Amino acid sequence: MEKEPKKNVDEFWKEAMAKEKETTAAEKEDSHLPLEPNFNFFVSTFALQASIFLGTIPNPANNKIEKNLPQAKFIIDTLGMLKEKTKNNLNPEESALLDKALYELRMQYLNVLKEEQKNA
Repeated sequence: MEKEPKKNVDEFWKEAMAKEKETTAAEKEDSHLPLEPNFNFFVSTFALQASIFLGTIPNPANNKIEKNLPQAKFIIDTLGMLKEKTKNNLNPEESALLDKALYELRMQYLNVLKEEQKNA
């Protein structure tokens, strides 16, 4: 009979998780983050980043337009991959949010490309 190998647990991770549990709900609310991670927040965060890189909204950190089309395309493609990998595993609200975000971002990307080609 083989012995199961001893698992090494990262003590730093355990300490960090213990501290996280001590964080109150009020502290989390003050940070403007949802109390628990959720799919809608995840998709919305990616959509916001893509919009920043498309130059359609300013970066909230510095209020400047920071167009980076390759980065925007990467994020849009990542959301597309997420849609494929989560097919039939999302509730209707999550699926609709992802579909809407992808449609809007793809249309914004095409409009930005057309505008750049017109100005070239």
